[in-house]
Amino acid sequence: MFQKLKGFSRAFWTANIVELLERAAYYGVFIVITLYLSRILGFTDIEAGIISGVFSGGLYLLPTFTGALADKIGFKFSLIIAFSLLTIGYLGLALLPTFLESAGLVDYSDEISFAGGLKESSYQWLIAPVMLVIMFGGSFIKSVITGTVAKETTEATRAAGFSIFYMMVNIGAFSGKTIVKPLRDSMGDMGLINLNFFSATMTALALIMIIFFYKSAKQEGQGKTFSEIWTALVKVLTNGRLITLIIIITGFWMVQHQLYATMPKYVLRMAGEGAAPSWYANVNPLIVVLTVTFVTRIMASKTPLFSMTVGMFIMPLSAIAMASGNWFGGEGIDLGFMIMHPVALMMIIGIALQALAESFISPRFLEFFSLQAPKGEEGLYLGFSHLHSFIASIVGFGISGYLLSKYCPDPKLFETHEAWEAAAVNAHYIWYFFAGIAMVAAISLIIYGKVIERLDAKK
Repeated sequence: MFQKLKGFSRAFWTANIVELLERAAYYGVFIVITLYLSRILGFTDIEAGIISGVFSGGLYLLPTFTGALADKIGFKFSLIIAFSLLTIGYLGLALLPTFLESAGLVDYSDEISFAGGLKESSYQWLIAPVMLVIMFGGSFIKSVITGTVAKETTEATRAAGFSIFYMMVNIGAFSGKTIVKPLRDSMGDMGLINLNFFSATMTALALIMIIFFYKSAKQEGQGKTFSEIWTALVKVLTNGRLITLIIIITGFWMVQHQLYATMPKYVLRMAGEGAAPSWYANVNPLIVVLTVTFVTRIMASKTPLFSMTVGMFIMPLSAIAMASGNWFGGEGIDLGFMIMHPVALMMIIGIALQALAESFISPRFLEFFSLQAPKGEEGLYLGFSHLHSFIASIVGFGISGYLLSKYCPDPKLFETHEAWEAAAVNAHYIWYFFAGIAMVAAISLIIYGKVIERLDAKK
C-alpha cells in the first residue's frame, strides 16, 4: 500500500508518520514544561527555566553525535531505542507525581499543596534523569528521520519528500499544542500530568510502527566517527567568522524561545487561567506556513544577509507588541466575534511578528552559514549550524526564569491578589529586555555584514 503512494517507499511513509506522532508528543509537553516544573513539582521560576533550558539545549546539541551513532548501528535499531526511551520518559513525567504523592511529599487533590516538604526534598530532582531519558531519546529523531527522507527519495522526488516531511512536522506540532487547552479546562493543573500519557501513547504507537513497518535502505557502519565530529566542532568554535555569526543569530533565537520559556506563565498570570497559551503558540507555525514561500520569493534577488537583517529588525517589534498588552489595563477588547484580554491579543500579534521574522531568517541562515565555511567542508560545518539554538536555550530560558520571578512572580507566593498586582505592575518590562536583545543582535548583524564585506574585498 505504502509503495503506491507517489512512488515513495514504505520506510519513507513510516518515518513521516512517526515524525508526526513524535512532534505531537514533544510539543504537547514542551509548550507547558515550565508550568509542569513549577505547578506540579514546585520548582521556582528560575529553577524551572534552568532545567527546561538544559533540556532544550541538549536536544539541539546531541543530534549530531547520536546521528553518528545511528549511522553505525542502523536507522531501525536507532529508532527503536529512541521511541523506547521517549515512551519511558513521558511515562516517567506522568507517574513521577504519583510516586511523590504516595511518599507524602505533595497533595494533588483539589488545590495542589506542597506542605509535605517536596520543595525541600531531594526527591524533587528525580525529574532530572527522566528528562535526560527524553532528551537522549529525542536526539536520535531529527537526524534519523531526515536521513531516512534523504535516503528514501531520488533527485526527482526529494523536494516533494521534504515538503511532506515538513508538513508532518507542522501537523504534529499543531495537534500536540492543541490538546493542552481542553485537558487543562477539564482537569485543571492535573491536565499537565495526564498530558504525558497522551505523549507516551503517541511514542508507543510510533515504536510499534517502527518494529513492524520500517525497513530502510540505509546501511549500518557508515558515517563519521565521534572523533571526526569532535574535530569539526573544534573547527567551528575556532572559526571567528562562524562563531560570531552564531552568537549574533543566538539573539534572534533567544527571543524566539520565549514562546516556550516565558509566554505560557506570563499569559496565565496576566490574562487569567482561562487564557490558552498553547493555542496562541500555534500562531507561529501557521504564519510561517502562510508567509515563508512568499517571503522567500520576494527576497530571492537579495542576499541572504539582507533577508536575515530584515527579519532581525522585526524581532524587537515583536517583543514590544508582547509588552504592549499590559498598557491597556485589564479590560477585554471586543473583536466583534469574541472578547479577548489585551495581554492575550497583543501576545498573538507578537507571536505573528516573530513568525514573520522567522520566514525572513531561517530559510536563508543555512545558506549564508554554508558560505562562511571553508570550501569543501560545508557539510561538516552545517552539522553544527544549530549551535545558536543550543546557546539560546541555555541562556534564554535562564534569563526568562529570572525575569519572571522579578517582574511577573507566581500569584500563589502572595497572600492577597492585591499584593501580587503590586508586585507584577511592571510585568511587561520582561519584553523590553528581549526587545533590547533583539535590537542589539540586529545592529550587530549589520556591522558583521560590513566587516565580512571588507575582509572579502581585501582577499
